[in-house]
Amino acid sequence: MPKLNLSADQVLTTTRAVRKRLDFERPVEMEIIKECLEIALQAPSGSNAQGWHFVVVTNSTKKQQIAELYQQSFAEYEAGPYQPTQLHTDSPEMQSTQVKVLDSARYLATNLARAPALLIPCFAGRLDQHDTPHHLVAGTYGSTLPAVWSFMLAARERGIGTCWTTLHLSFEREIARILGIPDDFSQVALTPIAYTKGTEFKPAPRKSLEGALHIDNW
Repeated sequence: MPKLNLSADQVLTTTRAVRKRLDFERPVEMEIIKECLEIALQAPSGSNAQGWHFVVVTNSTKKQQIAELYQQSFAEYEAGPYQPTQLHTDSPEMQSTQVKVLDSARYLATNLARAPALLIPCFAGRLDQHDTPHHLVAGTYGSTLPAVWSFMLAARERGIGTCWTTLHLSFEREIARILGIPDDFSQVALTPIAYTKGTEFKPAPRKSLEGALHIDNW
């Protein structure tokens, strides 16, 4: 797959959470996934620890097992207070967007097993077994999430779609057993990996910077 030759700004503003436009019929070459992961390894890492690990799942049986657990978690999420249509209730102009987000999230849950590959990033250690100070929690996640985002940006440049999800973490231990992930490693997220149907994406609707920016004082 030739690169799209997007500018840095284009990659940063058009790397969407892709769900309905994932091409489930087209395989993704492992060498392309590795190429994107090589770029991910250049992400910053606190103390240069590089404690990240990346599990790529292509086995159809394992994908199906993970998808079934994901669907259970999605059903609880959809019925709960944090699903998209329950957010931004103070911004009527966002409501149509949120309905679309929920619909596409439901589509992904239904079709997750069809993705050519799934990526589950992990880090060494468990933060849920003792009272870990906040700065260590932030530092640990902050040393892994940039690498995953770099992977997603690299994938976008190569015509591959991704979507950051965490609903599978309700069944983290079960999925760890499916994939043989050691008990002393933590899963961070899950993203499907598939070429996109078309490569043109636009910046998403966002609330204004004015409501989120604070200079010198809150």
